[in-house]
Amino acid sequence: MKPTLLILAAGMASRYGSMKQIDGFGPNGETIIDYSIYDAINAGFGKVVFIIKEEFVDNFKAIFEPKLKGKIETDYVFQNFDLKQFGIEEEIYREKPWGTAHAILSGRNAIKEPFCVINADDYYGFDAFKKMVDFLTTEVTDSNYSIIGYQIGKTLSEFGAVSRGVCQVDASGNLTEIVERTKVYPKDGAIFYEEDGEEFPLDYETPVSMNFWGFTPAVFPITEELFVKFAEENKDKPKAEFFIPLIGEKLVKSGQASFKVVPTANKWFGVTYKEDKPFVQDSIDQLIKSGAYPENLWN
Repeated sequence: MKPTLLILAAGMASRYGSMKQIDGFGPNGETIIDYSIYDAINAGFGKVVFIIKEEFVDNFKAIFEPKLKGKIETDYVFQNFDLKQFGIEEEIYREKPWGTAHAILSGRNAIKEPFCVINADDYYGFDAFKKMVDFLTTEVTDSNYSIIGYQIGKTLSEFGAVSRGVCQVDASGNLTEIVERTKVYPKDGAIFYEEDGEEFPLDYETPVSMNFWGFTPAVFPITEELFVKFAEENKDKPKAEFFIPLIGEKLVKSGQASFKVVPTANKWFGVTYKEDKPFVQDSIDQLIKSGAYPENLWN
């Protein structure tokens, strides 16, 4: 059975200022998602599931269905604020969605096979998709998951701080710890993260998570249990987010699962800020010139 690609596309894009998930960056208006799905199809994925807000479903279908028909199976699931589906009766006020790990739960009824999770607004490169397919078809088990590890120096924005899941890896290449650093930035030729007003340096090749995770459906009930606890503990914190690295950390520390950190030297790029757009457009143009992609992706 071919693995499934689960795309996180329900974020509010508060820093970017518009719906970057369907913004055009390629020469014919291709979105970053287009390049991810193109790579996923060529790598061997069999289905793509979009996690979106329900009010955007018509937009997404109009953009992607004509391109993908006959190439890969598609499905759409919705991330929302309804907590009753998790047995939480209390109304909890939120300013934004509950986060990436909560979003994964939206796909629990649509996915029955090994799958990977990616962000809609990140460019990952074919190498990462091929390595993930290889893992999901030969190595994955209910207690052996994976994460694609990018070099932090190849993942930063020139226009502001970014969040990165910084990975600690043992001698066998397995994750021992992942810490979400919410303010990472380049400065004077070096890389730093900020915590409690202090700066700390990071090595250029430090492996980080760009939310490219490989799982089996066994992760869904575990995630739901963790989310219910998180929601109850953070009901008075309307900006608290349930990040995917929290799942990884819990499973690793409890011994329930291991995570193989699969390294890639690919350069990541994405659109955290509006100012990132020209850089992303130029990066895609260079990839087309190098022969990585055809100029017209789907024709």
